[in-house]
Amino acid sequence: MNIVCIGGGPAGLYAGLLLKKRNPRDRVVVIERNRAFDTFGWGVVFSDATLENLKKADAATTEQIIHEFNHWDNIDIHIGQTTLRSGGHGFIGIGRKKMLNILQQRCLDLGVELVFETVVEDDQAIAVQYDADLIIASDGINSRIRTRYADTFRPDIDTRRCRFVWLGTEKTFDAFTFAFVQTEHGWFQAHAYQYEKGMSTFIVETRDETWRAAGIDQMSQEDGIAYCEKLFAPWLDGKRLLSNAKHLRGSAIWAQFPRVICERWVHHQTLPDGKRVPVVLMGDAAHTAHFSIGSGTKLALEDAIELDQRFAAHSDPADALAQYESQRSIEVLKIQNAARNSTEWFEHVDRYSRLAPEQFAYSLLTRSQRISHENLRLRDPRWMARFENWFSRQDSNGEDSQPVAEEGASPVPPMWTPFSLRSVRLKNRIVVSPMAMYSCVDGVPGAFHFQHLLARALGGAGLVMVEMTCVSPEARITPYCPGLWNDAQTQAWKNIVQAVHTQSDAKIGIQLGHAGRKGSTRAAWEGIDMPLESGNWPLVSASPLPYLPDISQVPQALDRAGMQGITDAFVQATRRADEAGFDVLELHCAHGYLLSCFISPLTNERQDDYGGTLENRLRYPLEVFAAMRAVWPQERPLNVRISASDWVDGGITADDAVLIARAFKAAGADLIDCSSGQVSPAQKPVYGRMYQTPFADEIRNQEGIATMAVGAITQADQVNSIIASGRADLCAVGRPHLANPAWTLSETAKIGYTHINWPRQYSAGKRQIETLFERAQLMQNG
Repeated sequence: MNIVCIGGGPAGLYAGLLLKKRNPRDRVVVIERNRAFDTFGWGVVFSDATLENLKKADAATTEQIIHEFNHWDNIDIHIGQTTLRSGGHGFIGIGRKKMLNILQQRCLDLGVELVFETVVEDDQAIAVQYDADLIIASDGINSRIRTRYADTFRPDIDTRRCRFVWLGTEKTFDAFTFAFVQTEHGWFQAHAYQYEKGMSTFIVETRDETWRAAGIDQMSQEDGIAYCEKLFAPWLDGKRLLSNAKHLRGSAIWAQFPRVICERWVHHQTLPDGKRVPVVLMGDAAHTAHFSIGSGTKLALEDAIELDQRFAAHSDPADALAQYESQRSIEVLKIQNAARNSTEWFEHVDRYSRLAPEQFAYSLLTRSQRISHENLRLRDPRWMARFENWFSRQDSNGEDSQPVAEEGASPVPPMWTPFSLRSVRLKNRIVVSPMAMYSCVDGVPGAFHFQHLLARALGGAGLVMVEMTCVSPEARITPYCPGLWNDAQTQAWKNIVQAVHTQSDAKIGIQLGHAGRKGSTRAAWEGIDMPLESGNWPLVSASPLPYLPDISQVPQALDRAGMQGITDAFVQATRRADEAGFDVLELHCAHGYLLSCFISPLTNERQDDYGGTLENRLRYPLEVFAAMRAVWPQERPLNVRISASDWVDGGITADDAVLIARAFKAAGADLIDCSSGQVSPAQKPVYGRMYQTPFADEIRNQEGIATMAVGAITQADQVNSIIASGRADLCAVGRPHLANPAWTLSETAKIGYTHINWPRQYSAGKRQIETLFERAQLMQNG
């Protein structure tokens, strides 16, 4: 094959040398616009794990890199007057120029042709010139080739909110260093690390509006750098900040990071002479990952490894390229998701600066969600023990409440720290999420609900939430949903509540709601959201819009009298919930049910005072909430579940969710239960581990109200990470509790924490499961 790599950065050079090494008969050409051995940049960083991947791919190159790199394990975090150090992280730094020079020389040693000082304007002309069989487009973040074939690659480029400048300094750091400085204009942060003897990379970052407010956009390059030197003087020890972009004028050295995602990575084309020459993207041309997780170089090098492996495994180049795109794009997306989380954390330093330094540091270390609670423990057990002891001493208001644990005692995991809402004190942070069971007759919970809810209360959760319970017969989703509109239902719930209170130390709450346009449907296992075949009842909503077009019943738009009638039904159900003895009450304003349909612009087309602006669309849900709060005991919490995103263009966004939470907080809500979606069948959620937790994080840390995270939370490790970092105060766990009523007890044993009480009837099983997990851990550790 004749292979041409357009772009001589890490991706192009490493791909060239690996492909040439695999098949020396191939002609491999790398074309670079800069002069020979004349590269730019300061230091690059990647993890020990990436280094292992490089060793497997080409040991000779890796040995040269190892000879030149600077290695460290520690991370230092400077916030206010506090410095915190965490160890065991394992990074290497190397000068970008040095690394590229190593790759260039290795290419020459293997027989790769390096062509310098050549700007490729026309990749097809280059393909003809070199009789190419394959073009590798590794031409960087502003790829001309990606732009030329945008209809195929379909790039999505998102310019992020922060400005950053990549500088160097002769001040050397013995740890990867994060320094945060608050100014009258906002927060600035530095990312600094040594990459060779006597030199460090020093990246300064701040939000665009802060950068402008400080006047840096109007400064010369020299004045802007001097401004940064003054800000970070405590950590520079008199050393200067240096720029290697003298060719740029003024503030042009400051950039905004473009997050690049491409839907496709391979473009198949036919040249004018009839030859088919595929073009494949690699490195920053295909994707970008924010520098805050140090993965740009890692991704580029591992792209090259994957492409080489695909060619080794497939004799047909088309198959190799298809597999490269298929396999690599998934792995890259995982990194990009982590990078997005990290990017957003640094875009909102002001939000997290309100946390105590200990929690701020923990939040920073776990920001990408790739490093979990137990992973941090593995990296630095002493740091984690100190943190857990600190965290366990905090009460719900973040103040010291308990003495330090005795020396040698097992620290309390964050998931097992108590939490209070008004007078209700939960023994831990686990909530059994409200999950529809479709198992009631005439709205009355029977033997199934009694067993189902009591089993989960005995299973260790701090709070068990009853599924959405309807305030009238017409408010039901299905004929099998629970209700709270008559005495028989009230008594049945009272029996269940009494059983939970007498047989367990869990609290129990109930969620009240009205199905709106999503009512009169079958049970989920008979066809989710599908209308009943017979016996339908009339539906109401904010506007006469069916949930499933041409399938669902068209609801009637509520008038004021109808709205008042439903408000009265919520009030009566609230009184009955009090009579039944529930500890916690939650108003359901999510998932496309009635109150959610008033809030979302996708479902509210009203022209009166209850439509139009978000303030107007919130008017009716807030009226219902206020009426419930007026009759619900003041000493007990009243929470609200919202859809924090509709996952549809033009619908509710995360920014809207903050405003929604703010309004309910002002009305007296105690906690916001942060779910999302199910408002429109056109939704396109972005699923993943803990995928809805960022909504809880933003609302909690921006608005100062307690939140509950829900969605794809499946492990105690995840719960501990969420709670410890301050992303939420409670975690609702649904499906895992369906599979295992004692999920909380089981997961606690799995992480090795034994200092909890089991129901005495089950205590004989406690030591057995703890022993099983201990043995499994010993076997895993060899």
